This record gives sequence, C-alpha cells and structure tokens, in this order.
Amino acid sequence: MRKTNDKTLKEAIEQMLQVYKIKRRYDETGIIASWPLFVGKSVANRTKEIFIHDKKLFLRIESSVIKNELKMMRTQIIDKINNEAKAILVDEIIFL
Repeated sequence: MRKTNDKTLKEAIEQMLQVYKIKRRYDETGIIASWPLFVGKSVANRTKEIFIHDKKLFLRIESSVIKNELKMMRTQIIDKINNEAKAILVDEIIFL
C-alpha cells in the first residue's frame, strides 16, 4: 500500500536532478553516450572528440569526407538530439 508522499524511483531521481541543478548536464552526458545511435557506429568510431558547451555540440572528426557529410546533415542531427532529449540541448554544431 502506497502512502501519499511515496514516490517512484524515477520521480525521486528526477526531483534530485532538479534540486541539484544537474539535469541539463545529465541529459548532455546521455546524448554524448548515445552518439552512435544518432549517426551510426562507423561515424561514431571516426569521432575523436565530442562535448556540449553553451548549447553547442563540438565535434572532432578524423575523416574530412565524413565531416562534410555531417555538415550537410547538421539540422537533422540537431533535431534528432533535441527530440531524444525532449528539450533544446543543442542549437549548433561546431566542427573542430
């Protein structure tokens, strides 16, 4: 029998993330971990560096061909990331 102030584990974790103001960072880390799902395993293997700062996704890609392909698909990638996060985490992609 549940008491009125009982919470599910999911609710408790989300509340903790909000209280400590780390939800955005948690979501960004999840997006970086899911990078192979967004672009595929072969492109993810060629990604040497990836991080998010100030709603900008920074990428270092070792292949110039793949880099050009990603530049052309930049808006689709941003849309996929933001849809997955259910928030606007990335506004721009910057290639290093």
